[in-house]
Amino acid sequence: MSGKTMRRLLGKFAAVAAFAAVFVGAAPAALAVPSFARQTGMACEACHTVYPELTHFGRVFKANGYTLTNLKQVRDVTGKKEELLQLAQFPPLSIMVLISDTQLSKGVPDVAAAPGLSQNGTAAFPQQVGLFYAGKIAPNFGAFLQVTYSNSSGTIGIDNTDLRFADMVVLPDQSPVTYGISLNNNPTVQDLWNSTPAFGFPYTSSNASVSPLASPAVNGAFAQSVAGLTGYLYWNESLYAEIGGYRSAKQGAANALTGAAGPLDGTASNVLSGIAPYWRLAYEYNWDRHSIEAGLYGLNVKLFPGSATATPLSGPVNRFNDVAQDLQYQYVSDEHQFSLLATRIHEKMTLDASFASGGTANPTDNLTTWRGSATYYYHRKIGGTFSYFSTSGSTDAGLYPATPAGAPGVVTSATGSPDTRGWTAELNYLPWLNVKLSLQYTAYSKFNGSSSNYDGVGRNASDNNTLYVLLWFAY
Repeated sequence: MSGKTMRRLLGKFAAVAAFAAVFVGAAPAALAVPSFARQTGMACEACHTVYPELTHFGRVFKANGYTLTNLKQVRDVTGKKEELLQLAQFPPLSIMVLISDTQLSKGVPDVAAAPGLSQNGTAAFPQQVGLFYAGKIAPNFGAFLQVTYSNSSGTIGIDNTDLRFADMVVLPDQSPVTYGISLNNNPTVQDLWNSTPAFGFPYTSSNASVSPLASPAVNGAFAQSVAGLTGYLYWNESLYAEIGGYRSAKQGAANALTGAAGPLDGTASNVLSGIAPYWRLAYEYNWDRHSIEAGLYGLNVKLFPGSATATPLSGPVNRFNDVAQDLQYQYVSDEHQFSLLATRIHEKMTLDASFASGGTANPTDNLTTWRGSATYYYHRKIGGTFSYFSTSGSTDAGLYPATPAGAPGVVTSATGSPDTRGWTAELNYLPWLNVKLSLQYTAYSKFNGSSSNYDGVGRNASDNNTLYVLLWFAY
């Protein structure tokens, strides 16, 4: 393949690459950690149905900056009784380990020895190891900070991070209002509900599975590559409103001229132009052992494609406007825990930069993603989840390209369509509250536009069906 042809193919894939994280989850969610139990002196079930899904108390704890503590503090105050320091004598640290095995219905093509197949069955020992600081840092200031080793990269790097300042006022009608600021690195990681992408189902998944081409920007495309500052209000533990913005903060990126970190230039791909606004509105109603939440959220991104299309960080941009709805219902008792989660994300794309460079066939496209799940646990010991997912959108042979001639194809689309749908079933057993054994199966009825021969070289949607066995524990 000539260098010119390779550059053209990279240009076509660049507009898609940032949005291909919907099912493999480059940074699987992990909000429930023993750090919080150590800090508060309460068992995991105070904040979670089964980790990592939050209860109402867990959502309030998060909104208030992770600062509730039962640990003995090292304190310092001024002569006017102003607090200068509240430092736990023992830091709220914890570790999380994922060990897994993945089996596809059919092995993927062997790139080095086409038309053979790669070895099927991937053991990950470990898949991930995460180190957490999660809890209070100072008065009204707390953090959820994760550093992770991943077997897919073989490196240690920053993972989901949420630093919060939070405080409360009581209105004249005696209703409390929590207000705060979140500094985080993944849109929706700061959210209180498990119906939004960062901490939504599946809570973890295989990094050895095959991921579809298309996913909306708000669905993890910029996880750990942005820095966001958002402000929020939480009235009466019911009405939640948040607004803020994100800018590029890529990890491991060095400027070609200085050799040092930043500033970003055209050698970096998928760089945000300016600030990407983010917003969130939700309302939760609680009665007896029930709670129900309905909300809206959205992200508006202007993106320079960058190096993959040899485009400088100026001129035309690609715009991705995501508007989403979400719904969550929970029933929580000592014996039974049941929840329903759903979200719909609609994305409008205006692809001025990629269209001008020949990377897309259309100047505008759209994408819609649905996901809904139902979860039941008995005594927090044994339970499971069934989830349905669907992605549909505009046909665009440039954005969703076919397999190049003479090359094996996996994540390609012979029809130029992103349409994908299927279901995931998961069975879980928890011998203890911080240890989970999972058996997860994902099946596709359609993949990248077709049920059969979706890549044009004979691979079917069902060939990507995935069996995933997981041991997940935290200490």
